[in-house]
Amino acid sequence: MVGSLYHRGPDESGFLYGKRCAMGMSRLSIIDLNSGSQPIHNENKSLWIVFNGEIFNYPELGAELKAKGHRFYTSSDTEVILHCYEEYGLDFVGHLNGQFAIAIWDTKKQQLVLARDRVGIRPLFYAQVGGKLIFASEMKAIFAEGTLRAQITEKGLADIFTFWVNIPPQTIFKDVNELPPGHLLVTDGKNLNIQRYWSYSFPENGDFFDKPEKVLKEELRAILYDAVKIRLRADVPVASYLSGGIDSSVISTLVKKYHNNDLITFSVTFKDKHFDERSFQEQMAQKIGTHHHSIEVDDSKIAGDFSEVIWFAEKPLMRTAPSPLFALSSLVRQNNIKVVLTGEGADEMFGGYNIFKENKVRRFWAREPQSQWRPLLFSRLYAYILKSENTINPFWQAFFKKHLTETDNPYYSHLLRWKNTAHIRMIFNDSIKQAFRFEEQQQRLKKFLLPQMTDWHPLNRAQYLETSLFMNGYLLSSQGDRMMMGHSVEGRFPFLDHRIIEFSAQLPPSLKIKALNEKYLLKEAYRRLIPAEIVNRSKQPYRAPIASVFLGQNSPSLIKEMLSEESIKKYGYFNPHAVKQLKSKLIRTETNTAARDEMAIVACVSTQLLHYHFIEHFSEKKFRLPKKQTVVNLV
Repeated sequence: MVGSLYHRGPDESGFLYGKRCAMGMSRLSIIDLNSGSQPIHNENKSLWIVFNGEIFNYPELGAELKAKGHRFYTSSDTEVILHCYEEYGLDFVGHLNGQFAIAIWDTKKQQLVLARDRVGIRPLFYAQVGGKLIFASEMKAIFAEGTLRAQITEKGLADIFTFWVNIPPQTIFKDVNELPPGHLLVTDGKNLNIQRYWSYSFPENGDFFDKPEKVLKEELRAILYDAVKIRLRADVPVASYLSGGIDSSVISTLVKKYHNNDLITFSVTFKDKHFDERSFQEQMAQKIGTHHHSIEVDDSKIAGDFSEVIWFAEKPLMRTAPSPLFALSSLVRQNNIKVVLTGEGADEMFGGYNIFKENKVRRFWAREPQSQWRPLLFSRLYAYILKSENTINPFWQAFFKKHLTETDNPYYSHLLRWKNTAHIRMIFNDSIKQAFRFEEQQQRLKKFLLPQMTDWHPLNRAQYLETSLFMNGYLLSSQGDRMMMGHSVEGRFPFLDHRIIEFSAQLPPSLKIKALNEKYLLKEAYRRLIPAEIVNRSKQPYRAPIASVFLGQNSPSLIKEMLSEESIKKYGYFNPHAVKQLKSKLIRTETNTAARDEMAIVACVSTQLLHYHFIEHFSEKKFRLPKKQTVVNLV
């Protein structure tokens, strides 16, 4: 099991063997390189811990715990967690500022405690099978244990190709569950209890901050400064991603200006100019004076890495965007860097995505559904949808008008995305098509989400859906943790400090999206620090080429095999005729490909590859352990 996670921690491994519980870990050494080997124990060895992640406020917590009489034998953040549990019981997680998957074995209570960080930066999965509870940071380790074999479920496919993610606790694989973000799992081997300790929350009845904008900008700058500062705590160099947008530019500038004069930055660039942002990246790197590195990716690189991307992502995808980020983390590791700061989370917290602005425009239009000029506001988001200067293309008008007046629906902001994505079901076989039962899916979604969301402002509702589903299940996993850890790189996200999240939740929506200007307060707070060209540039979603990647002449042989009629029939998820038609359509239309068709081909390739790795060839996988190992035997 630990060997299957070598990529997450190639520096050393640790093992604990007891009569009722065994735990292991693979370590990426970042803090307390010499004495921080896990598993770690408390003073009388009644408590043991293994943990993946970082606790950024560990020095302050450690000082508090020492003042209360706790004795430490390491300088690691791991030991701080254990004494925090010893002092506060299950409330220990509320004291942690960090990103983590934690396992604590309490020998006195004969109790196992699993904990996952508030927003799900670090993954954590479990399965109850054969009289055992099996848990791990990645699902491949659960299958490596040997009791459970991977089986892709129809319900799991239907969820991903509707919501882009599985609805926790369900995953794409049968009998494997995800511990949701902000949750604890406690078990004594007989009873298993899962409880929420934190969640996103927004004011009800419009009870937002009633402070001058100037004061709120100062408060934001103070919190973000500290969020960046504590995320630089490491006994190895810390670098930063620089995408060319305001989010990563703010983070990199704060690090360079106040903390690290020798900052190294990294960017991914594209050979295809439609996706490339290098001019903005180079401008920022030059302005703040970093040691900048970039990697250019093309179709062949994206396709060549895609098989590994699926192995690490452990789920089907609808975008190739994780592949360039996988290549980027490889560049980071080649430069002997283990830790990078990134700008993820700013769009979710401060209203940066077009889906939030779409929600605002559609609600405005819904007040006068017959208006001809209100839908023209969509051209402020997507200039290409105009037919002429004062006329919107009829196709796009009809598209955005779907479900227009259903403004009381709690999922209003995301309905168009979900319904549009669900059209991918047309290439699946008949039994999987039947799993696309939107009403039933919504009922499961309702159980997962907080019921009070219906009392929140429409923007807050949209933010809650985006953070609880897409950010956790896709952005932080398939594009974040998994693509970084695939090359043994740890990502840190200052905008996802829980203090930033809780501060942004209290902001009036008008300070997030002012008219149709996204991330208003964030931009204004850092306008003097960041070049105007970066602050004022239109939001450019991070994307990567799709159709040309998989259907070009130079596509890898494995991709061609996965799309072959023989493999489609053999694996049994898709209708061979429908896939053949889709391929022909994409090759025929090339440059003017519909986004839905491109998502469908990624869905097909990624699902086939998931089967290839986890079902067809899993028994052939070769795993290894780091040379340095720590073994503790409690028996």
